[in-house]
Amino acid sequence: MVERVDRAESDQAGDARRRRGTTRRHGPAERARSAWPRAAVALALLAAGLTACGDGGGGAPKLTWYINPDNGGQAAIAKSCTQAAGGRYRIETSLLPSDATQQREQLIRRLAAKDSGLDLMSLDPVFVAEAANAKFLRPFTKSEAAPLTEGVFASAVQSSMWEGKLYAAPFWANTQLLWYRKSVAKKAGIDPNAPGFTWDKLIDAAVRTNTTIGVQGNRYEGYMVLINALIASGGGRIISDAEKGDGANIEIDSPAGQRAAEIIRKFATSKAASPTLSTDTEEESRSTINGRRGGFLLNWGYVWRAEKGDADAGAIDKNIVGDLGWARYPAVDPQQQSRPPFGGIEIGVGAYSRHKDLAVEATRCITSPANMKRYMLDEGNVAARPAIFDDPDILKEFPMAPLMRDSIASAAPRPATPYYADISGAVQDRWHPPASVNRTTPRRSAEFARAVLGGEALL
Repeated sequence: MVERVDRAESDQAGDARRRRGTTRRHGPAERARSAWPRAAVALALLAAGLTACGDGGGGAPKLTWYINPDNGGQAAIAKSCTQAAGGRYRIETSLLPSDATQQREQLIRRLAAKDSGLDLMSLDPVFVAEAANAKFLRPFTKSEAAPLTEGVFASAVQSSMWEGKLYAAPFWANTQLLWYRKSVAKKAGIDPNAPGFTWDKLIDAAVRTNTTIGVQGNRYEGYMVLINALIASGGGRIISDAEKGDGANIEIDSPAGQRAAEIIRKFATSKAASPTLSTDTEEESRSTINGRRGGFLLNWGYVWRAEKGDADAGAIDKNIVGDLGWARYPAVDPQQQSRPPFGGIEIGVGAYSRHKDLAVEATRCITSPANMKRYMLDEGNVAARPAIFDDPDILKEFPMAPLMRDSIASAAPRPATPYYADISGAVQDRWHPPASVNRTTPRRSAEFARAVLGGEALL
């Protein structure tokens, strides 16, 4: 069992040094340099101010749900669950930043300050182990966990656990597909849905047709998603024995890591790469498939709804949507099925909430099958229960739903470790920019990750 971190920076300044073996380090969960707890002064101010937030008046107890940005889908579910509660509680939403690292930092500041007004939070799966290990989340009991995990993708449940306990409830899951222009695939003479379709075939097809492959190559968590998926698809993993914390085994320097590096170098140094690859995030990469050289795109399930919306708004030619096809994430080895990326959002209950039992009740409502379906239809974000993908309304709106379901079922989550930010930051540091990747990159990233975890290097 890894050593627990303290829950207030005033107590953890020294403990963090002992736990990590160095002074305070910054590790990205998405964009470069954010961290969980920051200065003791800032947290002291938060402790004095944020914990003073009450229910905001009489009536039903208020539950504050910190949500990631969307188009209003979570707020609509909060209103619906408030009505369904019949006066037992009311849910109000508070919007987090759009950047996942900033979301993480804002939440952890409040949790480290023991903010009793943080009742519910929408969490990226990679944050669960870190927050759970710090005792910032209220674990669900076995009886509470049963309805939250029954009929849920195993990958989503796995990402919600820490040390055998459920610390977050899967709300929506996610995976990446290979989106492609049918006309380009036809010109290239390829079928992306054919068994054994690989990254090599994809890159070669794009080069032949002078088209691009949109991927997330910026130095942020989206690039880590790509690296992890390539390594997992090659039969490897970045770390093992994550429960050992900073003593976890670093396994990125492996045949699978070497193969991932070969693919990234081949792609990044070819004309199939976007000229802005090293700074492309999800939206920048999505824009490439709509451009003059648009051909292929690796991106999340939101792409379908986004492309249709842009076409309806006149931002892109409507013919592009009709030309858009989809296929499973490309394989690394033609004899081995790919392990697509896994993502999504899970609902955690704050350990310092004054209304933890009510928050558990609200979590059941938020993550109910009906609300998962509603959120998928409203926002285009993919449900965490496979049965929903067979719903006629879902199939009508998302013709690729069966592929999404199968991809999530075989997806490869990123490492579940309380040191995830350090692992991700170390990998990104040595694998970026993509065009710099070579045969030494896996070894150098393994050495750097070990040094960071051992307190011998800083991010």
